[in-house]
Amino acid sequence: MEQQAYTIKDLYFWRITLSLALASFFVFAGMYAVQPLFPVFVKDFGVSVSASGLALSMTIIGLIAGLIVLGFWSDRSGRTVFIKLSLAGASIPFLLIPLSDSFLLLLVLRLAQGFALAGLPAAAIAYLSEEIDKRSVHVATALYISSNALGGMAGRVMTGYITDHFSWEIAFYVLAVIGLVILGAVMFMLPKSRFFAPSRLPFSNDLKAFIFHLKNPALLLIFGLGIVLQLSFTGIWTYLPFYLEAPPFSLSLEAVSYMFFAYGLGVIGSPLAGWLAGRFSLKMIRLTGVFVMVLGFLITLGPELWMIIIGLCVACLGFFTAHSLTASSVAEEVSHHKGSASSLYLVSYYIGVALGSSALGPLWSNWGWMGLVILLACVPAIYVVIIRLIQNRNKQHAAS
Repeated sequence: MEQQAYTIKDLYFWRITLSLALASFFVFAGMYAVQPLFPVFVKDFGVSVSASGLALSMTIIGLIAGLIVLGFWSDRSGRTVFIKLSLAGASIPFLLIPLSDSFLLLLVLRLAQGFALAGLPAAAIAYLSEEIDKRSVHVATALYISSNALGGMAGRVMTGYITDHFSWEIAFYVLAVIGLVILGAVMFMLPKSRFFAPSRLPFSNDLKAFIFHLKNPALLLIFGLGIVLQLSFTGIWTYLPFYLEAPPFSLSLEAVSYMFFAYGLGVIGSPLAGWLAGRFSLKMIRLTGVFVMVLGFLITLGPELWMIIIGLCVACLGFFTAHSLTASSVAEEVSHHKGSASSLYLVSYYIGVALGSSALGPLWSNWGWMGLVILLACVPAIYVVIIRLIQNRNKQHAAS
């Protein structure tokens, strides 16, 4: 009897969905857990503000390499093995990093951790599309993506809280234990692939697909928007702890970490964006999301803490709206090799994270919070205006 893909009524649907949601939660918690700790690294290791951001940037560089390499291997060697190895590889560095007082070793381990982290995003969506019925897969995918935002938020809040009360080393050990527990749960719950068909094509075919997409001007504009959105968004959150720990706010690390609860609006923003795009123009809602994010940035320039909190919430809502629709735009622009196009968007997205976490140090040092916010508000606003002008010009040329 021919096997059927799992539907929402099947127990295995929920085992798959819960497994990937838990894995996604931990992977993104581990990825972004260091973000509120940058001021602590500056004090404990005696490094500069820009150097402290490398604790995130090196992870992202490893992730970018992993997305490309492990994405290729996942198409040939299976999905579940990379999901499980991703959890193991993400957990072990949290056990090793606290054993050394070398910031260089911390960066090396974070680089390796980033490569391991890529195993999940490189395999998860493909696994869902293969094993779950088309009528039910959107539910599983939505829960998986929502867990990304929840994990990133929880990782930041938890490490900030534990570090303020104990130490960052204890926070890392707690993350390692959580990761290993989730790995055990996934090993037990996640069923083997039933419909995976290994690719027999040479790696050169994958490279040709990448090159083909990189020659598409419309896609390049979308990839550029991914970089710009994350550069600005990550830049704001990277320097927020330094801003709020200094006078006149003088907040504790625990209090600063609570600001990351604003990420909870990402859980709302992504499905809301999809719903609105279905009723209006995708490009119009995406453009609105960008300017909502910019508005949120500018609100954080207010002198009161409550204004900063509101600004961060507005910025998160706008960012996740714009980001989710930018990712959707990739699929609309290509008719084949969609997986390669999506991978390139993820790469561009994480290039923005790497730049936002470590390349803005001179701007912060010379111009402070106001200069940083104004620049990071202007960059995405100017970029989307340029995109609109280019698109309108192309339409005029096509009409003539």
